[in-house]
Amino acid sequence: MSLSRTDVERIAHLARLEVGEQELAAYAETLSRILGLIEQMNAVDTTGVTPISHPLEAGLRLRADEVTESDRRQDFQAIAPSTQEGLYLVPKVIE
Repeated sequence: MSLSRTDVERIAHLARLEVGEQELAAYAETLSRILGLIEQMNAVDTTGVTPISHPLEAGLRLRADEVTESDRRQDFQAIAPSTQEGLYLVPKVIE
């Protein structure tokens, strides 16, 4: 797929990007090459190929599920401007 300068100008406008006149041709060529690569990838027959999340047969390294920090809720609420029943009170901003 080939993009023209007009296409790039329109895409830049929609994305709210400022693209200079001298950059339009370079962007058009680069974007056209990217879209061409996508077309090549879409042309490959992937019937029967199982999707994978990682190219290697690697499992996640898991850490032990244990508490590593102490409960500092009282410390934090002691310096808060206003709390009630363990909750922070904030001014109402939406009526």
